[in-house]
Amino acid sequence: MRQKLAAGNWKMNGTLADLDEVETLLTDHPDPASEMLLCLPATLIHSAAQRFGNRPIAFGGQDCRAEDSGAFTGDISAPMLADAGASHVILGHSERRTGYDEHNTLVRAKARAAMNAGLVAIICVGESLEDREAENTLDLIAGQMSGSIPDTATGENLVLAYEPIWAIGTGLTPTMDQIAEVHDYMRERLERRFGAGVGRSVRLLYGGSVKPSNAAEIFDVPNVDGALVGGASLKAADFGGILAALDASPAEGG
Repeated sequence: MRQKLAAGNWKMNGTLADLDEVETLLTDHPDPASEMLLCLPATLIHSAAQRFGNRPIAFGGQDCRAEDSGAFTGDISAPMLADAGASHVILGHSERRTGYDEHNTLVRAKARAAMNAGLVAIICVGESLEDREAENTLDLIAGQMSGSIPDTATGENLVLAYEPIWAIGTGLTPTMDQIAEVHDYMRERLERRFGAGVGRSVRLLYGGSVKPSNAAEIFDVPNVDGALVGGASLKAADFGGILAALDASPAEGG
């Protein structure tokens, strides 16, 4: 069975004082059925891993360089993230793809570097509102998956997150039928490329304006194994509500 995953993306938010929210989250949810992950600013990963290393939560980065080291001022490599205590890294987030012109080939190289460093790569895919309205969603998702996922992907080193760009931070959410269509399609393509064993073991997350009030409905959709949560992951009460909904959702087979 695929273990459910509640992943938070703090983006460019948070200082050491904000780790108290993590303490509150763990106090309120000391033994979750789902895996908990927070992808923090790089400045907080080591401190979080040291403070909460024996608690049921993991920490990840929000991006990494494709190279392991070199003259790349300001960048951070996958081995550096692992050394700081990260176990995961988000790659290909729409904010990176659009704001930094990151293409599939680059995301794939970063994912390969992350996997080589022992990190789980959370690769994001998703369409713009224009693509959705033009009915290009599945074609776009297919291209992003084909171009961004390395051939060495397994259920242990890959998580795939569907984040419709038009739903991130807008309060808009796709219909449950739209979410189901994309998640079923991603599962089908994974099985076709990697075989049933690997294809069924990769966890598929939904992200885009997930909050406690809509989480249960989203998690009832087949092939939704959890969520990649943005703003709602910054507060223990909000992220905890999403986690509780995920814990109560039906289990998915592997």
